[in-house]
Amino acid sequence: MGQSKTTLLLIALCIGCTVEAKVKLPAVFSDNMVLQQKTGAAIWGKAEAGKTIDVATTWSSKKYTVQASQKGDWKIILTTPAYGGPYKITISDGEELTLSNVLIGEVWLCSGQSNMEMPLAGWGKIKDFQKEIADARYPAIRLLQVEHVTANQPQADTKVTAGGWQECNPQSVSGFSSTAYFFARELYRKKGIPVGLIHTSWGGTIAEAWTSGSTLKAMPYFAAAVNKIERTDQDKMVFNYARDLENWQKTVLARDAGFESGKPVWTATGYNDSSWKTITLPAFWEDAALPGFDGVVWFRKKVSVPPSWAGKELKVNLGTIDDDDITFFDGVRIGETKGYGENRSYTIPAAEVKAGDFVLTVRVFDLTGGGGIYGEKNVLSLSSAGGESISLDGDWKYKAGLNFKDVPPAPASSQEPNRPTVLYNAMIHPFIQFAIKGVIWYQGESNADRAHQYRALFPAMITDWRKKWNIGDFPFYFVQLANFMNTAELPAASNWAELRDAQLKTLSLANTGMAVTIDIGEAKDIHPKNKQEVGRRLGLIALAKNYAEKIPYSGPLAVSQQISGNVVTLNFKNTDGGLKTKDGAASTGFAVAGADQKFYWAEATVKGTQVMLSSADVPVPVAVRYGWADNPVCNLFNGAGLPASPFRTDSWPDVTAAKTAAVK
Repeated sequence: MGQSKTTLLLIALCIGCTVEAKVKLPAVFSDNMVLQQKTGAAIWGKAEAGKTIDVATTWSSKKYTVQASQKGDWKIILTTPAYGGPYKITISDGEELTLSNVLIGEVWLCSGQSNMEMPLAGWGKIKDFQKEIADARYPAIRLLQVEHVTANQPQADTKVTAGGWQECNPQSVSGFSSTAYFFARELYRKKGIPVGLIHTSWGGTIAEAWTSGSTLKAMPYFAAAVNKIERTDQDKMVFNYARDLENWQKTVLARDAGFESGKPVWTATGYNDSSWKTITLPAFWEDAALPGFDGVVWFRKKVSVPPSWAGKELKVNLGTIDDDDITFFDGVRIGETKGYGENRSYTIPAAEVKAGDFVLTVRVFDLTGGGGIYGEKNVLSLSSAGGESISLDGDWKYKAGLNFKDVPPAPASSQEPNRPTVLYNAMIHPFIQFAIKGVIWYQGESNADRAHQYRALFPAMITDWRKKWNIGDFPFYFVQLANFMNTAELPAASNWAELRDAQLKTLSLANTGMAVTIDIGEAKDIHPKNKQEVGRRLGLIALAKNYAEKIPYSGPLAVSQQISGNVVTLNFKNTDGGLKTKDGAASTGFAVAGADQKFYWAEATVKGTQVMLSSADVPVPVAVRYGWADNPVCNLFNGAGLPASPFRTDSWPDVTAAKTAAVK
């Protein structure tokens, strides 16, 4: 799960459709927007060639005038005051266009993959999401949600949801990035400065997709792929994909055992499903019944309609399904939805509702990753207009209709995001003229198999963005990957550990910061639910480094080691309040190795700002690793309650060093 899969995304970029007037503005400009305080903030757009454009604001008496070029382009730099508002901006070429409810504050661009994208509700359902959404009433926090789109060449504009910027309230925040929201909330609660969030992320995506072609061309692993993409006609790609997808879907339909001559045959109440197996829902079928299966699975469940419901409209609530579904009641199709993040709620017409036993059938299509009816418990239900409800949690019958191994591969989407530079072109480049305070970033899972390459790629991307914005080394704060997957009994190599180490080393770039989350991941969920703490830790970094708050903002970081006999002494910085373990128990997660490069667990003694290590298996230690696993058991913190970053003191070869091929 993470990136969109089979849905046909024929998205045309909409240049300047925010306001009906002669002057056209890119999607980043709308009512409710936030402009960066105390800077030169650009406003630009399109007009008739040679037209004079006048701009006025209500925060200043200064008037701005510019003439549109022969291509109709114009741009003005507004001098913004210290934070405040609301204000209005009036733009006129003879016909006025007004932007209302504009705030001056701090603008942060928020990007990455699914852990940045993860909404409060929807498929995310973060910790305490219902209460968090109800409490999210911050009109001075403004949200701009960028839609998923790719482009083979840099674009002047992009597409956003809801017509532009929205005030933060329970309605607007529920589908917005939870990490970004909690970051902004932390800043606003502490400083009272309006915060504008530009959320432009896409689940399951690779860092090179977010990097400009000019930077990638200087990296030998990506140059050929970028050159090919830049030469490819995107309109032709869209046409070919639509044709190929239609043909592939016809093949899937013909091979799906649940259909005969294009008609569903497994949906009627009277169908004999006694040979079908049983699964407990909600669940991903990979976890509960069909490991590694991608394809079509049909689910059936008997429901008993009480006499009091007969002749009344009913609702079927199925929560979230990965990826697509078609749902039937007593053989009659009642709904169909595409997309793993969409909530399913279907109506059974009153004319179809009779008392007695009937069968609900759901055909689920999943191309890759997790598949199934996977949402939260106590969501699956059949309910009446009177508020009565029957739970649909529990046992369902299931049968595979088609294994995708038995058909040709699905065509690559014309909007496939995992290609070098295509997300930078469509979802980052349109903003590079817009003044921002900085960036928060949560990504890396999709690059973990090429973690060694990330050592160069990630800092190159940061440097790339800073050059494109041309406003100096703006703050760039990122989240280190959380703990995930099984816990290893013995020290071993780990792709995820190497990716975290690449992130740690990126702190050598100026004005960067890293939120460590090695203590709040979940073994069975790549999308941990505690996004409140992720946003808070990012907020601590910004408050300390950019807003003059004298607070601890980083967990302990190892800075040196001394070896004496069989004991290694580690020295740490950022030890506010001293080193300690979160639970007061012995420190865990440390391993030492000798010259043979074989690691063994070490006994650790914490004293002040130091940790002393030794192992009976390593009489002459030379190197230390801490938290070096996919899901390490490690518990070193500082007195401020912030966890130590996983690290290593050696420079021995990465196991991912040979995995450097670009995704094409």
